[in-house]
Amino acid sequence: MSQSVFARKRSRGTLRPTVVGLAVVTAAIIGAVGYQSASSAHSLDEALGDDRDATSTEADGALPQGVTVFDDEYAGVAKLDPDLLHALRQAATAAADDGIHVYVNSGWRSPKYQNQLLREAVSKYGSEEDAARWVATADTSAHVSGDAVDIGSSDATAWLSEHGAEYGLCQIYGNEPWHYELHPEAIDRGCPAMYADPRHDPRMQR
Repeated sequence: MSQSVFARKRSRGTLRPTVVGLAVVTAAIIGAVGYQSASSAHSLDEALGDDRDATSTEADGALPQGVTVFDDEYAGVAKLDPDLLHALRQAATAAADDGIHVYVNSGWRSPKYQNQLLREAVSKYGSEEDAARWVATADTSAHVSGDAVDIGSSDATAWLSEHGAEYGLCQIYGNEPWHYELHPEAIDRGCPAMYADPRHDPRMQR
């Protein structure tokens, strides 16, 4: 083997660990940025990204942008619990007087749609444990039962965090400022303490 050939082989051999190291560092940086983006998202769809399976339809509860709590031609709105929907419409009317528009990013969901979102979350976050911070199973999700709504726009969620209890509307999870459920007792007593994320909610242990 000539000295020049040996040198080239040696050079390639020493370069490989460096390339691998750079790839690991790059992946770590991308992962950290992805986690920060999910943590600061204003909706579930933002947390999961824009890669939803095209098989989800409006009949399953999928909603286009710009849907309000008054747009009951969409199953995602019309199939919400009637008391929750009534409270949302009262709150949205009051918010409009303050120049705030309350949009619905997600409301009722079919079990099929919920399971699809969960699969996507597992794929995105790498494990069922991490996915459970954002998406429940179809058996435990308050969306599937029609008892939860994800509110769009940071202005609307900020307004509800201040005034929602007056209508019995409460944020349930500390990591999901968009997720609201109905707690009628909150009108007199205020909203209950939030869970850090869905994994700490006893209802998720069914």
